[in-house]
Amino acid sequence: MNNSESNKSRCRIVVDAMGGDFAPQNSVVGAIEAYNLSKDFDLYLVGKENEILRVISENNLLFDKNFIINADEVIEMGETPTTALKKKQNSSIVVGANLVKEKKADAFVSAGNTGAVMAASTLIIGRIPGVGRPTIGAYMPNQAGVCTVFDVGASVDSKPKHLQEYAVIGTIYAREMFGIENPTVGILSVGEEESKGNEVTLAAAELIKKTKLNFIGNVEGRDILKGTANVIVCDGFVGNILIKFGESVIPFLKFKFKEYADKSFFNKLKIALVRSTLREILKDFDYQEHGGVPLLGINGISIIGHGASSVKAIRNMVLKANEMHHKQLIRKIETSIQKYSNLSD
Repeated sequence: MNNSESNKSRCRIVVDAMGGDFAPQNSVVGAIEAYNLSKDFDLYLVGKENEILRVISENNLLFDKNFIINADEVIEMGETPTTALKKKQNSSIVVGANLVKEKKADAFVSAGNTGAVMAASTLIIGRIPGVGRPTIGAYMPNQAGVCTVFDVGASVDSKPKHLQEYAVIGTIYAREMFGIENPTVGILSVGEEESKGNEVTLAAAELIKKTKLNFIGNVEGRDILKGTANVIVCDGFVGNILIKFGESVIPFLKFKFKEYADKSFFNKLKIALVRSTLREILKDFDYQEHGGVPLLGINGISIIGHGASSVKAIRNMVLKANEMHHKQLIRKIETSIQKYSNLSD
């Protein structure tokens, strides 16, 4: 890989070509589509070279073979993350993470084994100094525009200091990626009153109060879609349940629409008349529009995609990684963490 001084301003993105249920087809096509849309970054495809070349040929794509990095092993979806990382040193996930660690790349994008990608990002790329636990943030559409929830599954049993870190990281992310000058921050709890919550949320609230973040206190589950706060922090156990429930809403609504349409011909006509409107309304809830979720707090860009990621989802993951690089998100998170790191001591 070219690691020359002249290339430092361009984002060097490594895509796990073997990651996902539909790899390498969707990963390769989606990544190259993203590159063709922008071309202001360097794209590397890591995985089994012969399979990557086959997909490129079958889809009549143009891609420089010199930007393919061969990795003969694949970490499958059902494998135990840490064990797989040790046993499969030449897997696309390990090779991709090492490239970021060695500063030969700026970003790693994968729709592969989520646990393995998180473990590789944390253990190989490493954490930003001062970060206790990296966090995953998920975008949630709402009445006010933007809400991002941290953490949605990077870890469980968070300590108050970790929630404070999520608040800092989430604030930087919302400000840089969504252009919100002074994002509001809330802690997900069982009531809006300051006295409500468990020991962790109550202690975390006191820590966040010591910062200069735009902290509004406790928020409830209903406040997520209301848009009461731009950033909502919670333990990963709670956040993961929340996001998985959210993922089930659209399939359920589609089922209900079909169930209604199947009752009569007139019902079918009614649904047909509003189909395009419904599709547009539900677009904000489609994970493909936002690509994957970023793992923040590590010393590099890591975007984790859904195992069933489509070509469109992969494309948007790559474009998000490029945007994060150009906005210098990692450096800004590092600066902010250093600023607040002593406040909970």
